[in-house]
Amino acid sequence: MTAGPGRGQPRKPEAGDVTAVSPARLRRLNRWLVEDLREDLADLYVESRAAVPGDAYRRPGRRRFLNRLTAAMRRPGFAMVIAETDRLMGCAFGFPVRGDGAWWLGLAGALPRGIEQLALSDRAFAFGDILIRPHPQDRRLARRVQERLLTDHHAALGATLVDRADGPILAALRSWGWRDAGEIWSPVGATLLHALVLPAGERTMARLEDLVAIPGGGGPGTA
Repeated sequence: MTAGPGRGQPRKPEAGDVTAVSPARLRRLNRWLVEDLREDLADLYVESRAAVPGDAYRRPGRRRFLNRLTAAMRRPGFAMVIAETDRLMGCAFGFPVRGDGAWWLGLAGALPRGIEQLALSDRAFAFGDILIRPHPQDRRLARRVQERLLTDHHAALGATLVDRADGPILAALRSWGWRDAGEIWSPVGATLLHALVLPAGERTMARLEDLVAIPGGGGPGTA
């Protein structure tokens, strides 16, 4: 799972930085259009994951990203939404989660009941990556692309997995409305991953508010 810029702190626009504040258009892409944009998406990944001094974890891996994208595109129901002005500003992609519970295998402990009901009702959508080019309104744009994917798939819940060592991405997701739902052991490399969920809509948000851990004792933006 990838997100960007990962700090939740908007930077000040530089002189002439018009695209940083221009309204972004959202567009749904099919697999063929995604193939045409693979290199542009990889560029976006590298910029959104620009290494922070002293933060070796965030060094971008262009080839690893493209491999993850290829794997996600093979999933049934794969979908991507991009945000663009006169250039690519962000994207999010993923696929529907089957209601058989397979996506949640390896979870340490049980899902909170409210999440479990949604996860097993074919109304969850797994996000593979959320990439946002750093700019003053990046948090708002991240929420727009997330909501668009959930709305398009009539999903009540977004879900994603993040390496527990990637603190900047966890902070970004929490600032965009994601909630911790537990930890999952990945069979690949025995990596411990954080499972996070994103309620779709105010009613679902209220329903899960008391069932899902909120880091730091606060809501979105407090991470």
